[in-house]
Amino acid sequence: MKLIASLLILAFFATVPLWLQDQYYLHTLVVTGIFMLAAMSLNLLLGFTGQLSLGHVAFFGIGAYVSALTSLGFSVTIFGMPIVHEPWPPFVGLIFGALAAGLCGYLIGKLAFRVRGAYFVIVTISFAEVVRLVSLNWVELTNGPLALPGIPPMTLGFEWSGYLTLWGKAQNYYFVLAVIVLTYVLIRRLVYSPYGRAMIALRENETLAVSVGISVTKYLVLAAVFSGALAGLAGGLYAHYIQIIDPMIFMFLNTVTMVIMVITGGKGTLAGPVVGGLIFGIAPVVLRSYVGPEVQWILYGVLMILIVFVLPEGIVPAIERWFNRGGASRSPTGRGASSGGSSGDGSALALSGSGKGNS
Repeated sequence: MKLIASLLILAFFATVPLWLQDQYYLHTLVVTGIFMLAAMSLNLLLGFTGQLSLGHVAFFGIGAYVSALTSLGFSVTIFGMPIVHEPWPPFVGLIFGALAAGLCGYLIGKLAFRVRGAYFVIVTISFAEVVRLVSLNWVELTNGPLALPGIPPMTLGFEWSGYLTLWGKAQNYYFVLAVIVLTYVLIRRLVYSPYGRAMIALRENETLAVSVGISVTKYLVLAAVFSGALAGLAGGLYAHYIQIIDPMIFMFLNTVTMVIMVITGGKGTLAGPVVGGLIFGIAPVVLRSYVGPEVQWILYGVLMILIVFVLPEGIVPAIERWFNRGGASRSPTGRGASSGGSSGDGSALALSGSGKGNS
């Protein structure tokens, strides 16, 4: 039943460019999809390992700049040594952007996961600020506050088969939709693998998980690498779609947007960032058509507060609980099915067995 519903929803979104004639709204959906992908990456840390990163926009921006510079080419001098890079195809730049962000996720994970709580949050915020200052002041490479213009649009294909350049909004929409679907499948496979179950066990009861042999650093760093790489992929998509980036891409509001999408949709669920992303990606555009900027942001904030107040676990867990209410009433513990890999009482015990062999 869930598979049929998922296929119907996917089929609906696949038809959107066929009947949505307003290009502005189609542009909004493309940008919303890109930030939805970034929120899905953040959910790996916040939802499945319980680690709040308020510097996640750093990986997004790193992916954007690396992908853009790989596609544009550059010439810099480092320690008196000139380095010249000729332009490469945008698709290669997208891959390099994801790899660079994943590498930064590994380095930050190795350093930051030695501390927890507020200290971890401070480390991630500091990292984002350092990256922003580098992009602002390394003018020879990033063009500083003058922005990096002329980024080529995404190009697919090979030399022997011909290239397809994604100039139109509909083409970019389908490409972003395909990336979201593939990312969703990848995250789902990770979450339901022994590695993902070990991450959830650490979130639910770290002391118990460690006692059965699950390595804290190993699995948290793995989550940071995947999360950073996916955020870098989203940043690369953003750079090639907008075709111009500047240090404003690292502004804190972008991280807040990702966190809002995850929290309101339902952290620790697979569909949570998707639902939250749709609501808070489209809501400002819809409100803009009826009210002024000041009232628009007030209503935006009221909507977010109402969702968090009425549905503290998020929209997706609430919907799943409504659908599983009958099954929950028959459950000896009074709990329904867990959502998106989230686990209830005793889940750390159930999950630790599969994670122990991978520590």
